[in-house]
Amino acid sequence: MPVSYGTLLRAGLALLLLALVLWPQGFAPVFAPFAPEGGPVIYTRASLLSLSLGHLGLVAVATLASTVVAVLLAILVTRPAGAAFRPLSRTLTNVGQTFPPVAVLALAVPVLGFGTGPTLVALFLYGLLPIFENAMTALSTLPPRTMEAARGMGLNRWQQLWQVELPLAAPVMLAGIRLSAVIGLGTATIGSTVAARTLGEVIIAGLLTSNTAFVLQGGLIVGLFAVLIYDALVQLERRLTPGRPRPA
Repeated sequence: MPVSYGTLLRAGLALLLLALVLWPQGFAPVFAPFAPEGGPVIYTRASLLSLSLGHLGLVAVATLASTVVAVLLAILVTRPAGAAFRPLSRTLTNVGQTFPPVAVLALAVPVLGFGTGPTLVALFLYGLLPIFENAMTALSTLPPRTMEAARGMGLNRWQQLWQVELPLAAPVMLAGIRLSAVIGLGTATIGSTVAARTLGEVIIAGLLTSNTAFVLQGGLIVGLFAVLIYDALVQLERRLTPGRPRPA
C-alpha cells in the first residue's frame, strides 16, 4: 500500500520535533543568525526534554479535568431536569475566557503559591468553554429517530446516555477537546512566569536577554507539538465519525 503525502509530512514533522528536543545543538547553525553577537545560540539552562514533558503533562492534566467537568455539565443541562441551568452554566464556563490567563495566574499565586498549581487553574478555566459548547451542541442535536429507536429497545436513561448519546456525540465533543488542547499548549508557556516547568522558560529567557534564537527555538517546539497533536485528534475524530472515509 503506497504511503500518502500526509503520512510522510507527519513523520517528517515528528522527526524534526524529536531532533529539536533531543539534539538541539545540531540546529545551532540554523538559529545562530538570530542570536546576539557573542551570546548563546541554543538554550542549555535546562533539558528541553524535561521542559517538553512538563509542558505536555500540564496541558494533559488540565485538558482532562476540563473535559470531565465540561462534559458532565453538558449532560446535566441537556436533561429535562437541568435545562433551567443552561444560562448559568454558559456564564460559568465563560469565566475562563473572560479573564486573561495572566490575570488568573496573578489571582491564583497568593492562594496556591508558585509552580504548577496556578498554571493548571488557568489552563483548566481556559479549556472549559470550547468543550462545554461542543458537548452541549452534540447532545442537543442527536437524531430524534435514533433516540426513539433506543427507547423502543427498552433502554433506560443511563443506558441511552452511555450506549447511544455519548458515542454519537463523541466526534463533536472531540473537536472541542482538540481546540482546548491546542489553546492550552500555547497558553501553558506563560506558566513559566510563575515558576512552572514549561517550554515558556526558553521563550521568556529569550525575551529577557533579547535573544531571538531562544524565542524561535521555544516557539518552534511548541508550534510543532500543537500541529502534531491537533492532527492526531483530527484523525481520531474522523475515525469516530460514522460514514466518513478513513484518514490517509
